[in-house]
Amino acid sequence: MQSASNEEDQNGDQASSAAPVVEDNRSNDGAAGQMLYYFDLPQDRFPLTHMRPIGIGVQGAVCSVVDAVTGRQLAVKKLSQPFQNETFAKRAYREIRLMRLIDHPNIIKLLYAYTPQRTLETFRDVYIFTELMDDSLRSVIGKQLDHDRISFLVYQMLCGIRYLHAAGIIHRDLKPSNMVVSYNCDLKILDFGLARSVETSFAMTQYVVTRHYRAPEIILQMDYDSRVDMWSIGCIMAELITGEVLFPGTDHVDQWMCIVRKLGTPRPEFIARTTPGTQRYIQNQPPVPGIPFEHLFPDSVFDRSTSNHPQLTNEYARDFLRRMLAFDPLERCTVDEALRHPYINVWYYEPDFQRSPPAAPYDHTIDAQKLTVQQWKALLFREIQDIQATMTLDDHER
Repeated sequence: MQSASNEEDQNGDQASSAAPVVEDNRSNDGAAGQMLYYFDLPQDRFPLTHMRPIGIGVQGAVCSVVDAVTGRQLAVKKLSQPFQNETFAKRAYREIRLMRLIDHPNIIKLLYAYTPQRTLETFRDVYIFTELMDDSLRSVIGKQLDHDRISFLVYQMLCGIRYLHAAGIIHRDLKPSNMVVSYNCDLKILDFGLARSVETSFAMTQYVVTRHYRAPEIILQMDYDSRVDMWSIGCIMAELITGEVLFPGTDHVDQWMCIVRKLGTPRPEFIARTTPGTQRYIQNQPPVPGIPFEHLFPDSVFDRSTSNHPQLTNEYARDFLRRMLAFDPLERCTVDEALRHPYINVWYYEPDFQRSPPAAPYDHTIDAQKLTVQQWKALLFREIQDIQATMTLDDHER
């Protein structure tokens, strides 16, 4: 992408205009308030008249734009205050590094990254350009979906996650709002600011992973692996079926109790791997038998239409959920096991599994680095400069 002008203002910014195109009615702490997101893009290429707000999340605001050069519609995410602390700065850098490596049809594709600032001293804004999809998966929740659509959506989630896991990456924040869909049922995973290395053993801090999709081992702050993503996909599938959050906890303790009330007290083998304090807490609670999956997901919550695929049935759906939502991660499906399940493998397509992993492996040392905000900022600025020098939106036609 060429800049709108080679001129700079007195602060070192590229000459362009900005307008508040997305409004957030929350303050920084989530209370009532108002925040305007200004999108400062070259207006000769991305006219304001063709900008449309899409949504706002923790990591930033998203708009759709029309590229006046190629005619293509794109999604642009402006990161929210990426340099307010070390955590936000690290997430911003990690997300862009990961997106540059990833190339899979079920994962959102990075097309370009941009900042209007020309110097590190003035650097403050980060814009990420990606493909534009029709809507968030969240918009699908509550609609009556037949087995074909549910199975195909979950198949695509698994294909994308398989690619990430093969590249040594755990997403760690899978939820309906971090997936986008098209009207023909194509699905792509997005938002990699919380992704981490598969090779690193670590306990999860509580701010990571949206509460309702946290696996039990995360809630108990145990070491974990890629199967936390499988738990999240199971929760999402359950939500697609019933239209409601499966485990709607109000805090991390209530989240644990929501899981126990529905799945029952975990087995002794799982409890034995928790901390002594957690063991005492669980053992002091009355044992809970859990609810049979036939009652959690009765026939009445499923669409009644008949699929052309005999394995797409209520019973196979329940069996798949039972394996995805196994309390003990050692008993939970791996992504390859999930893809072989009868409810999913009806969509098996060989090219989906032959895609090569990233040519340059993910640098796992990023996860362990403890840098200052200014150091992360410098790394991110260099990364965006490299993207602007080596990538272009001109190659992406409508």
